[in-house]
Amino acid sequence: MKISILAAAAALVAGACSAQAANIEFWYGNTGVVEKAIQDQCAAFNAAQSEHHITCVGQGSYEVSMQKAIAAFRAKKHPVLIQFFDAGTLDLMLSDAVVPVQEALPEVKWDNYIAGARAYYETSGGALFAQPYNSSTLLFYTNKTELEKAGITKTPDSWEEIIEAARKLKASGHACPFTTDGDTWRVLEQFSARHGLPIASKHNGYDGLDAEYVFNTTFAAKHLENLVDWRKEGLVKLNADTKAGNFTAAFNTGECAMMENSSGSYTASAKAFEGKYELSVGMAPMYEGYERHNTFVGGASIYIMKGHDKAEVEGAKAFLDFVRRPEQQMFLTAATGYVPVTNDVMDAIAQSGEANSPKYATAAVGIESMNQPRTPDTRGIRLGFYVQFRQVFVEETQKAFAGQETMQVALDNAKRRGDELLRRFEQTYKGVRMQ
Repeated sequence: MKISILAAAAALVAGACSAQAANIEFWYGNTGVVEKAIQDQCAAFNAAQSEHHITCVGQGSYEVSMQKAIAAFRAKKHPVLIQFFDAGTLDLMLSDAVVPVQEALPEVKWDNYIAGARAYYETSGGALFAQPYNSSTLLFYTNKTELEKAGITKTPDSWEEIIEAARKLKASGHACPFTTDGDTWRVLEQFSARHGLPIASKHNGYDGLDAEYVFNTTFAAKHLENLVDWRKEGLVKLNADTKAGNFTAAFNTGECAMMENSSGSYTASAKAFEGKYELSVGMAPMYEGYERHNTFVGGASIYIMKGHDKAEVEGAKAFLDFVRRPEQQMFLTAATGYVPVTNDVMDAIAQSGEANSPKYATAAVGIESMNQPRTPDTRGIRLGFYVQFRQVFVEETQKAFAGQETMQVALDNAKRRGDELLRRFEQTYKGVRMQ
């Protein structure tokens, strides 16, 4: 069966109510192809029924959306629905500005959400605080055409094999064997999760606000030191090292042969490769000797904000029901590369007759990556002022990549500054019960 937004919308029209529409707003932080997909879903929802009307407003970035939503809440001019990214989870949970989605929609079968998508947004009691929406995870991309030119016929799946392949690529004249941007999400969070390593004590903050960062003492520190050495060897390039000035663009143009990136980047890469190169995508690489654990869910989820009347809340619930439908998740995956979040979607993809279509390439591998064995340290990150910490981490590690200090010194400094943020957050919410 062929799925389209219009078909999904038409399926709902028969049950639409004729009551006067309740106007609601949904703020999101995406741009580009993801923004277009969100706007398409909003238009489909409005076309599908007449009881509610949603206006979806882009804010330019996750960070800006988060700041504006908090300011709007204080001014009592906030939307009923907001999309917040993973790093802002604890801030939202303790803000008293949102209604837990499982509390607002008790009739939904929330256990249908895949474990890897829901763990990050669960309360300590296992209830979902927000509805996972545009969910991503870290994947490994290769330009198979360029690898084969260098005599590499097997796609690498460990760091040791990647570096071996990188040396072959360099020897064959390839200027950029592997690329990353050194972003916190990629080189620390997702690396630590799949290798079963803690980022902070108290199981990454889930067990209390008095957590402290520990990443500077784990194997993540060795990996980051390796990245510095591999960059010096000409095997790894960061954004500034590439002709494109951006690691994703450098991969998409064929400048770089291998890349670690979000599943949400898949559609852009596939479109850029069309007719030029063969693309492969798989789970992010492991170091040999380590058991693979789950990767974190990335992207963002949708929260219901407090302070709205019953009609607006009903409209919000209706929209959440709409985007949760398998056909809508399939649309978002096909349009963007984001990963489905409920267990029934893979069955729907199988029944669609397009299970092997490239447009669903990230679905199975993304779910498989997030559903690997988990530990108390791989549920997610529940740390205060984490948005600010991500910036601190990048600032310090970039000094090491620039040769201004060793990576260990950079990580020790990032730990110190990160702990200062945690203590400030702990003091701000002193006496507040963790969700």
